[in-house]
Amino acid sequence: MLKKFFENTRHPEGLGGRIMLAMMNSGHVSMAKWGLSFLPIRPEHHILDIGCGGGANMAVMLQQASEGKVCGIDYSALSVEKAISVNQDAVAEGRAEVRQASVSELPYDAETFDIVTAFETVYFWPDFQNDLREVYRVLKPGGVFFICNEETRQDGDQSPAKGFEKLLSLNVYSPQEFHVHLTGAGFRDVTIHYAEKKSWLCVTAVKPKTFDPL
Repeated sequence: MLKKFFENTRHPEGLGGRIMLAMMNSGHVSMAKWGLSFLPIRPEHHILDIGCGGGANMAVMLQQASEGKVCGIDYSALSVEKAISVNQDAVAEGRAEVRQASVSELPYDAETFDIVTAFETVYFWPDFQNDLREVYRVLKPGGVFFICNEETRQDGDQSPAKGFEKLLSLNVYSPQEFHVHLTGAGFRDVTIHYAEKKSWLCVTAVKPKTFDPL
């Protein structure tokens, strides 16, 4: 029963999923605000939020990208429904859109977005290295990929949420692992921010403006 409820962090569905989406929209506000302080969003930016959940972070970014557009994808139909509801005015104006899709096959052309974000979602990505290459593909040269996680671990240590990690088969990456995976996918200027008292982790990485052989 417990596992079934918490599986809604991965793929919200049914009543439990609706409860989880409401919990995530309210419970992650402080972490998201902290993480977004490291992301310079400009009014004209086009942004993609991968694993947009209930759409709360889309709403915040829409305020900052006031002349741009914020898109969201999630592979949960319930999440898509909720995110559209939360951002219904922006969707009606064409400033936001939400699609049901997977990070492993993003439904966008190459070099579409200035920023791609992932709040509390990379734990669940099925093929991290391949999925990072998909992010790289849809980013414009000079674009920024942003990761914000509530759970992390230090290099060489076990996750402090080991039991929860095992229950849901999560992948909790260390700062060094993020650096290795991101540079392996072609990103540069990987920057790690860590809120030690909270164990929050924020990572930014840049797609080079010119070809940079690995």
